[in-house]
Amino acid sequence: MKANKAREFSSLENISHSESSAPLSVAEAVAKILEDLGVVYAFGVSGGAIAPLWGALHNSSLQVLHFRHEAGAAFAATEAYFASDRPVVIFTTTGPGITNALTGLLAARWEGAKVILLSGATPSTRRGRWALQETSTYTMPSTGLLTSGTIFHYAITLESSDEVSEVARRLALGFARPEGFVAHLSIPKNIQTSSVKSSLPKAPLSYALPTASEKTMAECARLLSEGPFAIWVGFGARGATEEIRQLAEMTGAAVMCSPRSKGIFPENHPQFVGVTGFGGHGSVLTYMQEQRPLRTLVLGTRLGELTSFWNPVMIPTRGFVHVDLNAEVPGTAYPSAETFAIQSDVGMFIRGLLKYFPENIGSSLAIALPNPKRDLIEPQAEGLVRPQFLIDMIQRVIVDSTEIIVMAESANSLAWVNPMLQFDKPGRFRVSTGFASMGHFVTGVVGTALARQGKAIAIVGDGAMLMNNEVSTAVKYQIPAIWIVLNDGRYNICEQGMTYLGFKGVDATIPQADFVKIAQGMGADGIRVAREFEVQAALEKAIAAAGPFVVDVLIDPTQIPLSEGRNQSLISQGATNY
Repeated sequence: MKANKAREFSSLENISHSESSAPLSVAEAVAKILEDLGVVYAFGVSGGAIAPLWGALHNSSLQVLHFRHEAGAAFAATEAYFASDRPVVIFTTTGPGITNALTGLLAARWEGAKVILLSGATPSTRRGRWALQETSTYTMPSTGLLTSGTIFHYAITLESSDEVSEVARRLALGFARPEGFVAHLSIPKNIQTSSVKSSLPKAPLSYALPTASEKTMAECARLLSEGPFAIWVGFGARGATEEIRQLAEMTGAAVMCSPRSKGIFPENHPQFVGVTGFGGHGSVLTYMQEQRPLRTLVLGTRLGELTSFWNPVMIPTRGFVHVDLNAEVPGTAYPSAETFAIQSDVGMFIRGLLKYFPENIGSSLAIALPNPKRDLIEPQAEGLVRPQFLIDMIQRVIVDSTEIIVMAESANSLAWVNPMLQFDKPGRFRVSTGFASMGHFVTGVVGTALARQGKAIAIVGDGAMLMNNEVSTAVKYQIPAIWIVLNDGRYNICEQGMTYLGFKGVDATIPQADFVKIAQGMGADGIRVAREFEVQAALEKAIAAAGPFVVDVLIDPTQIPLSEGRNQSLISQGATNY
């Protein structure tokens, strides 16, 4: 492996002041560091323990948004990062402020976002004395929360203003890395107001993108040239759209993608055989069973459960050629499969690989491939709205007719959306299939709409909408987020799954909420849909609305999505009552 290209991040300016200038406080210095690192947004919930820090953020160039729950702020920060490619700040008070944010922070870590948590901490002289919402090793586990590990790539409790310079350096290096970066600065109140005497580093920091050597690329080309191969596209390949299409068309390779990477390779392309995993296309399995490739080139996906279900059918005859920035990823999902592992940035790797293939090879290798079908669904005059009809209308009214980004919660919503919505360009779809927290996109949609300075749509279930939404935040800042709620009065993915697994008598129903009334009670607008002939007009009204808008769709709970793969995976893990 060798470093082929350095990725520079914006430099940190020297903020030392002349003797006549008032020294910066730690809180002010942190705000200045964040400005210089390109941070634009700070989301969170305030509290006395971060009063100086909160004030400093407000007096900086950052846009500070007060959310209704810390987890919502963290989910929104994650999605704002992906929408803007800029790190985002999350701020919380001590104790429950930190723990409330944890679910969203873990989602950020799993998704590969770049976010930084700024939290308060109890001053050293008050620790162990039952201070309000005490945050110390006396009251909370330090490992994980206050230290680097599986939640945070970098975490520190500042005990002196002298540490600020080193913090600035570490944050700059972390944000410059090509992968995600989740950091935590926990700062006691007395340290927040203390003066910074040292200057911050002003030298630019760079991070080298790893890529393979010419020898490795040549060997990869040799392996792929031995017979027909497929390309399995993941979210980590989102920066290599054109290169992947060029490679596929040059070689005639079949292309499939993970749920998170829909649109990186056009789903209407004749070489696209489908989306894998949860709610995935049967055409993928048809291809693997009837036209099994010799090898599969895996690009930027961990091949986790909701992407592969670890299905042995997905293993090609001679295994995988797996490219990922993280050297620990290749070979993990399918440990028994033959795997040629390559640590590299996907785009740089493919650009290097292309020169090993003649430009006219694709036409000689082209064969008819199974493609996912997209059927037109006609409206029914009677009965509740079928989810498949709703998704088909979303395709026609929103995906095909606008540039609005669409996101889906990870339960029933994804089971309907993944196989039915079709994207022909990247950056139009977001879903979480790793941590897959309920409530991620009912709040994340606010961050996306803000960062994109335009509309964003979340397709969500009623359970997720009741759990954790930020409609009030969207109203406060007039963020044009749109929620399309699949309202069936139950946790339907759980109810249907339990029936499939053989468990009886389990209650997963919810008193059916009127989300339009709830939205209007918070100052948003909305419309309720009970019949299929009302759907198109409701969607058109939502995208024409100036502010936040809720489309409450009463759906038929008896309709069953393509979730058999998940149920079979649960059975293989012992979750059955047969």
